[in-house]
Amino acid sequence: MKNFSIAKSRRLRATPYTSRIEKQGVTAYTVYNHMLLPAAFGSLEESYHHLKKNVQIWDVAGERQVEISGKDSSKLVQLMTCRDLSKSKDGRCYYCPILDDEAGIINDPIVLRINENKWWISIADSDVILFAKGLAIGNKFEVKILEPNVDIMAVQGPKSFGLMEKVFGKKITELKFFDFDYFDFEGAKHLIAKSGWSKQGGYEIYVENIESGLKLYDRLFEIGKEFYIRPGCPNLIERIESGLLSYGNDMDNGDNPFECGFDKFINLDADINFLGKEKLKKIKAEGIKKKLVGVKFDIKEISLSKSIDLKDESSNIIGELRSACYSPHFGKVIGIAMIKKPYCEVSQIVKAEINNNICTGNVCDLPFI
Repeated sequence: MKNFSIAKSRRLRATPYTSRIEKQGVTAYTVYNHMLLPAAFGSLEESYHHLKKNVQIWDVAGERQVEISGKDSSKLVQLMTCRDLSKSKDGRCYYCPILDDEAGIINDPIVLRINENKWWISIADSDVILFAKGLAIGNKFEVKILEPNVDIMAVQGPKSFGLMEKVFGKKITELKFFDFDYFDFEGAKHLIAKSGWSKQGGYEIYVENIESGLKLYDRLFEIGKEFYIRPGCPNLIERIESGLLSYGNDMDNGDNPFECGFDKFINLDADINFLGKEKLKKIKAEGIKKKLVGVKFDIKEISLSKSIDLKDESSNIIGELRSACYSPHFGKVIGIAMIKKPYCEVSQIVKAEINNNICTGNVCDLPFI
């Protein structure tokens, strides 16, 4: 598939790290929340192997924040998600599907509770801020909603812990998964969470003081030489193998959280009010009609830019392949697909036209690894 350059403009924002990553060899961009998001630094497979062994710094400033503060902020955040946040704690991150009134997924962000009256919603690729403002206006909530100047850099990979300890001391290694705290770097405080869009471990640094953030970026690369540091970005192979879902690719507003396997984040019995609650009760009672699953094909190559129909052995369309890549771990193509009931059972045979050939695969569980 031929690649085309992206025309930059004020509407398509660069990040504070763009000039640095372009010097460091970024080879492709995508667009995420109206911002540039690095998509490749040379070979995808080489970057995959490096990520699993070493440490990378990612420019993920496109992961924007929706800040909701004020007296009714907790009410509004809870109204948006099916996850019970009534017992949430300051300094914790929560994976929270955001739903509309028909239980369709609007976004699947990480929600950070700064304090009882201030929340950051660290969003996937959709305009959550407009959704939040509409709900606040309609419900006459006393809240302030804005996009703060926060530009995340992620430190990912098994050697990220040693690198971050060199910069911030032992305390940062004591953070539990999905905890966050404030850490000092040359007199500036940075909110750092033990999180990230890979299963290799690491941190996300929520940079508000960009002057300090850029110094920190450079320092990480300087100290990181002994850890074989490289610039990187969310890796398609690693995230599919790990079953990390991508909003807009694997799921969208036409899917509900039961179909996407988010059962443990759905709290129907809790005494909380959220959009789509009655719809979800009905879906649970009647059962889902489709499900997000893994698939494997005994082929070595795929380039996927749109969904591909999946068929049964009688050529009936039973679902669609939504994301896919060649997996070095399995030595074959793996993907994430939405498949109709009852065809979503493990070992179900599926057929698809890939690379102008009819290929046979089978359904499997997520995550792959």
